[in-house]
Amino acid sequence: MIRLEAVMAQFPDLASAEVERWIDCRWVQPEQGDGGWVFHDIDVARVRLIYDIRYELAVDEDAVPLVLSLIDQLYELRGALHAVEGAVAQQPRDIQDAIRAALRRGRNPA
Repeated sequence: MIRLEAVMAQFPDLASAEVERWIDCRWVQPEQGDGGWVFHDIDVARVRLIYDIRYELAVDEDAVPLVLSLIDQLYELRGALHAVEGAVAQQPRDIQDAIRAALRRGRNPA
């Protein structure tokens, strides 16, 4: 677990008030510890993502919730596809082949 100060050290040009605003907006959700916010690796990655969206890509703050929502949806879809892939891999070879053929037909309906 990482304290806010250690997170801020990774982003020297980012004000802690900015990160606290992101927390207030629930864009990043660290735990409240005895001495302040406690970040897990996933929280630090989320700060890095928001930082990149805001400062590297120059996305307006009003658009950040939409961008984060779309990225979150992509990650959820990716996880669901991995689960489907795992389920297909557990099927007998003839079922796997049938699924692959159906997927090819779906991509090329003609």
